[in-house]
Amino acid sequence: MVRRPLGNHHVGPDTLLVTSDTTQTEPVTSGTENDSASGIQHATQDATEQLRELIAGARVVLWDFDGPICRLFAGHTAERVAVDLVEWLEGRGLHGLLTDPERESLDPHVVLRAVDRRHPGSDLVAELEERLTQEELRATATAMPTAYADPLIRTWTAVGSRLAIATNNSPRVVREYLLSRGLTSCFVPHVYGRTQELQHLKPDPHCLNRALSTMGAAPSAALMIGDTPSDLAAANAAKVPFLGYARNDRKEKILRDAGATAVVHSLSTILALVRAQA
Repeated sequence: MVRRPLGNHHVGPDTLLVTSDTTQTEPVTSGTENDSASGIQHATQDATEQLRELIAGARVVLWDFDGPICRLFAGHTAERVAVDLVEWLEGRGLHGLLTDPERESLDPHVVLRAVDRRHPGSDLVAELEERLTQEELRATATAMPTAYADPLIRTWTAVGSRLAIATNNSPRVVREYLLSRGLTSCFVPHVYGRTQELQHLKPDPHCLNRALSTMGAAPSAALMIGDTPSDLAAANAAKVPFLGYARNDRKEKILRDAGATAVVHSLSTILALVRAQA
């Protein structure tokens, strides 16, 4: 198991201290409270007020995993995993099981869902899902923590908010990553991930609804943090307010085109607001 250092280690503006047991290499700004507050200053007043209202109303925070918490496939690309799954199917004479768009999607979840639609509940689907889980477990060793995710998770927990993970990744993978970061106590037992019922993958709201039900939380008292249109669609279906995380302009455009109205490029903005409201 790779034991990663707790938190994000910064040594100056726009620099990041990279240690031998972490793969975090994205340049981020300094992690001081003043630097975090500067993220708010660059936002428009209306956008900042919208963020304040979302955060103030959140008694339960539902996190997507791959994106807002870490880049799971930072050193072990999801595209390669998707290609491997397609080649595994083709090696068993199942080339015709996928359409050309599904085969070329480079998204392992697209491949998995496509096979499940044609052979629901089959041994083939179970084996394919297990292969994907094993690839995700391998990827945890090189997963890149999202900048400011660790301190934000710890701070939200410290001020009394309850946290859960609602993801299309395997819950085994999530637990392995949380353990490596020392974050298990902030989430467990509320990790809701992929099950054998693949029709319930997001954009279906099943994992969000499971979290809300188990935690006894009303949708209006929750907040979903996600980075894809499927996260947004699941949040809308569950009637949970949504806050988008986009690490670049391209991802922000995708979220906003899907209908997201609150999007941040850095979790430092959220961290500063949570601290301010504590």
